[in-house]
Amino acid sequence: MNEVHLQIFKSEYLESLSQFHLPHEQEKFTAMPSEMLEVSNKRHPIVILNKLEPVGFFVLHSSERVKEYTDNPKAMLLTAFSINFKHQGKGYAKNGLNQIDSFVKKLFPWSNEIILAVNYKNISAQKLYKKVGFKDTGNRKIGKLGEQYIFSYKIT
Repeated sequence: MNEVHLQIFKSEYLESLSQFHLPHEQEKFTAMPSEMLEVSNKRHPIVILNKLEPVGFFVLHSSERVKEYTDNPKAMLLTAFSINFKHQGKGYAKNGLNQIDSFVKKLFPWSNEIILAVNYKNISAQKLYKKVGFKDTGNRKIGKLGEQYIFSYKIT
C-alpha cells in the first residue's frame, strides 16, 4: 500500500518542516521549507507525507515568475524541492514526484506543464527528475550557482 502522498501545506506541518536538515552540499541547491511557506493564490507550498509525517517539500508557482522559464501560460514552476536528510534514500522523492500529474490535475486543472530549473552540478536531482518523466528542454538559465537546466513535465 502506498502511504506517500502530496498535500497542500497546513500549519500542522510547520514544526516538522522547520526541523528539516540537509547537508551543505544539498542545501546550496535548494531553499529550506521553513523559508518557503508563504502561501498566496499563485504560490502553493506542497508537503510530501509518508503516512502523516512530512518527509519532503516543494513549492508550485503560477505567478509571473513562471514566464522566466517558459512561454506556456498554463505552466507551473516547481521550486525548493527537498527531502529531509533523515528520510533520504527511501524512495519518497520519486514516489512523491510520481504523483505530481494526478495532484496537479486535481488541484490545478487548468495547468498542463510543470517547469523547474536544476543546477548543472546537481546530478542526483537531474537523474531523479528524468526518472519520473521530466525532460530537458535544452533551455538554460544562469542562477546563483551557475548554469541551470530547464526541465519540463507535461501533464497528461
